[in-house]
Amino acid sequence: MSVMTSEIASPYAAALMSIADSKDKVDAISEDIRGLRQLLSESEELREFLGSPLIKGEVKKSVLGRAAEDLDPYTRNFLMLLIDKGRVYFLDDICAEYQARVRERNGTVLAEVTSAIPLSDEQKESVRQKVLAFADANQVELETTVDPELIGGVIIKVGSQVIDASLRGQLRRIGFKLNSTS
Repeated sequence: MSVMTSEIASPYAAALMSIADSKDKVDAISEDIRGLRQLLSESEELREFLGSPLIKGEVKKSVLGRAAEDLDPYTRNFLMLLIDKGRVYFLDDICAEYQARVRERNGTVLAEVTSAIPLSDEQKESVRQKVLAFADANQVELETTVDPELIGGVIIKVGSQVIDASLRGQLRRIGFKLNSTS
């Protein structure tokens, strides 16, 4: 996230957190936000639609209103406010910042896990337990992605710490050792 984006996303996320906290809806809105981020990641058309300055706010409100029918009323109102203020382009960044604030509030760390193939539930739980063991946190939230170029293994990123247990990483380390001994 760029500095400018952060300067825009942070106050909006703080405002949403304040509303959610005062109405005892942090978890409900957090679920809504998770779903919105999933929807945005899966639909390039939606991202382009929301980000287009050529599409009028009322049209965006109509489309987003239909897509957000099942969301908490506070989440829907927040989305409409972002459209009114011309900030809906930053929706994913605002949502990411809100999720970070919720994790901080709950003592949860985010572990970004990249694997060569999708992880089973048992593997996810194993990663979660390993992260709990070395991170000072009450809970671990996993965000998983698949990268077939890893060949095998996983890369786990928690904050600024990276644990590279991938085959690609192991081969790279072996290559460094071989080059340093010659």
